[in-house]
Amino acid sequence: MDRRNWLRMLALTPLAGLTGSWLARPCYAKGGAKVEELQNNWKSLLAEGADVAVSGAPLALTDAQWKQRLSPGAYKVLRHEGTEPPGSSPLDQEKRPGVFVCIGCRLPLFSSAMKFDSGTGWPSFFTTIPGAFGTARDFKLLFPRTEYHCARCGGHHGHVFDDGPEPTGLRYCNNGVALDFIPKTGGS
Repeated sequence: MDRRNWLRMLALTPLAGLTGSWLARPCYAKGGAKVEELQNNWKSLLAEGADVAVSGAPLALTDAQWKQRLSPGAYKVLRHEGTEPPGSSPLDQEKRPGVFVCIGCRLPLFSSAMKFDSGTGWPSFFTTIPGAFGTARDFKLLFPRTEYHCARCGGHHGHVFDDGPEPTGLRYCNNGVALDFIPKTGGS
């Protein structure tokens, strides 16, 4: 166990008895090679000529530019860390091969091979495309959660929990309004 995980475990131990398992399972858990393969081969599910960001270079816009660029729901979620109602996104039921991108900046975030049905009412994924997100601690519900933001535009997408399926045990619970889906069969 590396020092960072040991310190995290030590810091969260008092909370574990109150809330169940707080220690997120590492991404290199059982089946790590398969996860690495999915992360490295996501472009095989990207439609030829798809409209995606080719660079992770930061995208900085004014608040007025974000309001103009995004729908009201996407603006509330991405720029003000809102949450859409469960079951409101058709992307929760999306099952076609393809790639999910940030609605704000078109950065590829997840492939369809990373998606699973969590039964929560939000699109859920057990891993991400490498470099897609940054994370921060969120105490808005009084207990710590890990929120994740697009690495390119800083838009809030959702929270990651440790109750997902193998091979990672993680559940990236994403607001559907923060995503666009590009099916493998054609660009978006």
